[in-house]
Amino acid sequence: MSASLEELEQRLSQLRTELRGAVRARDKAETTRIRRALREAEAAWERALDAEAGPEAEALPPNGRTRTPPTTTGEPRQQSRPVHGSIPVREQVHQALTLLGAPASPKLISSAYEAFFTEPLIAAKLASLRRDEERSFTAQGYARPYYICAALTHDRLVPARGLLALSTWPVERRIIGPLSPRTDFLTHAVGTAEQIQRLATAGHPAPDAAWRLLRRFALTIPGACDAAAAEPDPARVIAAAHAEAAVHQQEDDQQRRAAAQRARSQLADAQQLFGAAPLRDALRDASGSMH
Repeated sequence: MSASLEELEQRLSQLRTELRGAVRARDKAETTRIRRALREAEAAWERALDAEAGPEAEALPPNGRTRTPPTTTGEPRQQSRPVHGSIPVREQVHQALTLLGAPASPKLISSAYEAFFTEPLIAAKLASLRRDEERSFTAQGYARPYYICAALTHDRLVPARGLLALSTWPVERRIIGPLSPRTDFLTHAVGTAEQIQRLATAGHPAPDAAWRLLRRFALTIPGACDAAAAEPDPARVIAAAHAEAAVHQQEDDQQRRAAAQRARSQLADAQQLFGAAPLRDALRDASGSMH
């Protein structure tokens, strides 16, 4: 029988507490074991969340209006936003990635954009975007102020599967090492919380979708959620994310810096943005050149 979301969240919290202890004790074997268990538990939590939400979870009520969750603050909640002129997909992705602050999947990019901005962003439209951007860069070089590019694997410097990034970020920020998925997740959480804070400061309550997105992040960050609160506190989410990030940051930064140094010394500009050719492609090209 599959564990419930609550059981998995308790398991995640327990594992992260154990991880802190193992890191502080410099027990590498135990640290490796716990991190592996954490990845498995996080994957199980995502599956359980998807199963609980179901395909109708985000559907609108019959009257076409967005749902208004209960709030204890009395603050007005923004439920819908006017749609203005069409924005190019690459600009939508740029805005979402700038907000998130780290490489992200098309699904998360779409969710973040739709949570804060005025138009829908269909994740399926992102399937060919990186290839289009690579062709444009190959033809025009740095003619554009930015490109939607790839995150790079730390070991082979090939495109990290299913992740998009910005060319204006340093290579280190686009490297994906063993610990990077978690540290990037925490960066995404901080970016989302900070955007909600900016909206509040400007007198514009965040849309319901933004609060749902923040809650998704907060549920898997120890200390980020208050069970008694209707919505997560952005400041609390930021503090909790920074506290957990401190556990992983040094090792993750070292791995990213080492990989980035190799990328700069071994790869051409286009490859630094879009990744080295996978080995099978390189072998195929080499074989073709011999005939």
